[in-house]
Amino acid sequence: MPFNLDKFVASPSVEELDSLKKSEIVKVAKHYGIEFQPLMRKDEIKRYVLEYLVDESILPSTVLETAITVPTDNTFELKRLEIEINKEIRLKEIEREMQIMQMQWKREKEEREMQREKEAREHEFRMKQLELGVIKDSDPKVGLDTGVFNISKHVKFVPKFQEDNVEKFFNHFEKLGEQLKWPRDKWSILIQSNFTGKAQEVYSALSIEDSMDYDKVKKAILQAYELVPEAYRQKFRKYRKADTQTYVEFAYQKERHFDRWCASKKVSTFHTLRQLMLVEDFKRCVNDDIKTHLEENKADKLKEVANLADQYALTHKFL
Repeated sequence: MPFNLDKFVASPSVEELDSLKKSEIVKVAKHYGIEFQPLMRKDEIKRYVLEYLVDESILPSTVLETAITVPTDNTFELKRLEIEINKEIRLKEIEREMQIMQMQWKREKEEREMQREKEAREHEFRMKQLELGVIKDSDPKVGLDTGVFNISKHVKFVPKFQEDNVEKFFNHFEKLGEQLKWPRDKWSILIQSNFTGKAQEVYSALSIEDSMDYDKVKKAILQAYELVPEAYRQKFRKYRKADTQTYVEFAYQKERHFDRWCASKKVSTFHTLRQLMLVEDFKRCVNDDIKTHLEENKADKLKEVANLADQYALTHKFL
């Protein structure tokens, strides 16, 4: 009768264990997560399994008294000692890496706070200069004046565009826009003044109507730089550790890609995160044509995705 691991785990016994072959005992040990050396004898592995079952109160301690005694072997003892030492070393390495990561995150947080304070002080200073007349507003006839809101007065506060960090540029601009209470319908005019490279080309290609809509301008620019949910997802899934990176640096970058993917999909609760992961895995399991159809429809709930897949499959006779 073939060995049934689930049956053994459901009701383990010494008699059943004694009847097993080495390969079957190995399966039992792996199931319980017991560490052992591949070259160990059957009785040695069996002894480890019995000790585990006793420690976990699955079997009575008396079973060890009648169990086969594993002969001591200096080589084996040295190997076991080596394993224990390596485990201690690895735990210390992990602890050290976590400390480095925490220090790095703390330093970055402090740098961001310092930058925000600097920007706030600079803005306050400039506003005070305007109030005292040290800085004069641009002549409305020379600058671009739109009624109450003088764009030429505020355009100098627009942050410098960075092609290597487009996301940061938009986030910075939007924070300034909220803080300085810029009318949102003037954001597209303000922001285009600092566009360079590909962003400038994309903006020039937009229609007059779309170029006046900030959200459409932002969407077009992000798409041009492939900063859309699918691009973030692929960056997260395909990102691999470089030889020059530490594992702490790799983990930090991996986390950034995941956070950007979640942010681009507006994931803010466990429910939305659950749907994101389920939909992604569902797409991974279906036909490429169906996957393309689902991505074109941009459904973000598993039930909707499944219904779309069924409709497409029926229409194209895949079922």
